[in-house]
Amino acid sequence: MQIKRVHHVAYRCIDAKQTVDWYVKHLNMNFVLAIAEDQVPSTGAPDPYMHVFLDAGMGNVLAFFELPNQAPMGRDGNTPAWVQHLALEVGSMDELLAAKASLEASGIDVLGPTNHTIFKSIYFFDPSGHRLELCCNTGTPEMMQKLDEVKWDMLDEWSLTKKAPKHAAWMHEKN
Repeated sequence: MQIKRVHHVAYRCIDAKQTVDWYVKHLNMNFVLAIAEDQVPSTGAPDPYMHVFLDAGMGNVLAFFELPNQAPMGRDGNTPAWVQHLALEVGSMDELLAAKASLEASGIDVLGPTNHTIFKSIYFFDPSGHRLELCCNTGTPEMMQKLDEVKWDMLDEWSLTKKAPKHAAWMHEKN
């Protein structure tokens, strides 16, 4: 078997309509599909839901479930809010900065741009509390090759020590 691509990624949301409206307005995504059932097809459990799908570009689909009969949404209290996020790529720094300005003009708090050397990012939250990242690639082919050459050594060292390996420390050096 070989995975072809991600078919869709699904998250829970507080309100399906609010979520669709927000992603259409703020991230320019198209609303492509809605599915609603009174029973979960995979388990047969009686649990009404609305499942909405948004076009995230190039065949990528972002989906959400509204689950009105379940306990309120929460987070894993053992995982920092910055860890679990969805990163979406934009085509240029101009687009990234324009997105930041537009989000802020709508009253959305935005962090960044943050320089990750091979890309720059901004961070913000959707109405359900999901952390989103918009990124613009800035890495050169040489940078990407250097990172590719050390990825297994870094992973092996991390696996043994649980300390950040220094193979790619050049990415964080201040110029």
